[in-house]
Amino acid sequence: MTEGAFRVVPSKRFQRLARKLVLGHPEFASLYDEVRAILAVDPYNTSRKHPIKKLVAVKDGQFRIRLRRFRFRYDVEGQIVYLKRCALRDKSTYRR
Repeated sequence: MTEGAFRVVPSKRFQRLARKLVLGHPEFASLYDEVRAILAVDPYNTSRKHPIKKLVAVKDGQFRIRLRRFRFRYDVEGQIVYLKRCALRDKSTYRR
């Protein structure tokens, strides 16, 4: 993993949510590492290679990155990326 220009800092709420997800989903730990690596290098998605979206009319967690069924919301302030929330996208969410 290369050293990025941004520092990724999880909030207490994020850490609490992540602990719950790790218990039920062992793949979460590796996806979390992947998210941290991506955000340390390109949190604004200037390369257009990552599933990152700028959310509109949201005060907390203004960006979202998707990896498989997991969603990570974060804010960027200067050179620091603050991870705010992580959640599992349930299959029942999708319409058929």
